[in-house]
Amino acid sequence: MMSQKKVTFPTDYADWLIDIKRRVVAARQRAALAANAELIQLYWQIGHELVQRQKSANWGDKVLDRLASDLREAFPEMKGFSRANLKFMRAFAQAWPDAAIGQQVVSQLPWGHNVMLLTKLKDTAQRLYYAERALAGGWSRATLEVQIRNRLHERQGQAVTNFSARLPAPHSELAHETLKDPYLFDFLGLGDDAHEREIENALVRHITKFLLELGSGFAFIARQYRLEVNGNEFFIDLLFYHTRLKCYVVVELKATAFKPEHAGQLNFYLTAVDRQVKAPDDKPTIGLLLCKTQDRLVAEYALSGIDKPIGVAEYQLVRALPETFATNLPTVEELESELAEDAVIRDFQITDADDEGDKA
Repeated sequence: MMSQKKVTFPTDYADWLIDIKRRVVAARQRAALAANAELIQLYWQIGHELVQRQKSANWGDKVLDRLASDLREAFPEMKGFSRANLKFMRAFAQAWPDAAIGQQVVSQLPWGHNVMLLTKLKDTAQRLYYAERALAGGWSRATLEVQIRNRLHERQGQAVTNFSARLPAPHSELAHETLKDPYLFDFLGLGDDAHEREIENALVRHITKFLLELGSGFAFIARQYRLEVNGNEFFIDLLFYHTRLKCYVVVELKATAFKPEHAGQLNFYLTAVDRQVKAPDDKPTIGLLLCKTQDRLVAEYALSGIDKPIGVAEYQLVRALPETFATNLPTVEELESELAEDAVIRDFQITDADDEGDKA
């Protein structure tokens, strides 16, 4: 009986296989993005032609019914040719009238994201703001909806900080833009009378939603992180590492209004982390002081005399309704319209990449 020869592989085979796998994944991603861009281009063209024909030939909405029926008959496997979705295509072309739609950031987002931008926002600048952040952060459609509902554009970069004086540019600008004010913790289910430890415990229990509210780049390290200085123990409420800023972030919670001594305590913690935890290639540790309320001028005065980079912001356990809420309740027709739009968003999933789960 002949003995089988042992097969030997080149020593670099394993590395070569890893490289091929990486290229296959990258090629599949490029193909998916290209297919999505083609579909967005097609929808814009259909929408643009609808706008032009309705202007020049005085086409009515009954043409949409006929067109939807004919397209569904021609392409029964596609879900994107309902009457409602054709109206979204028309609105999409009206929202982005530039013929070079392929160069717009919205062309790189799935159609469901674009429908969300159309139905939830009226201002072009705001649509572009959320489109850019959704693309940069890899937001799912659900995450995009949460950020719009929580009015991120009004809160981002609004915390009181001393970053411009304590961090070099452009790192200071990036760090300042990372923080917001106020932070919304209404997902915790706590009342305004909750104590600091209650809030801290609830934030850790709801860490996924907490990280979403903090923003992309935050990685949770520990709660009640122990520091020892000359035999004395100190405990940090929450410790994070920010992957984009390349630094540790110390978060302290105060269930009271901001007081200047809070900044002094946090300054001490930052010094300890910089000396005991921070690696040589890490950027300086940043502090975020979350208070129930704050006087911005008092906070600015307090931070001006602090050596370490600190931001001060409020948090809300119960969402504060805008003053115009009572006079801007939706009509029955608006509610029915929104329900119809939501139904289209749920049903239309041909290019949505967010079915695999949220990517905050």
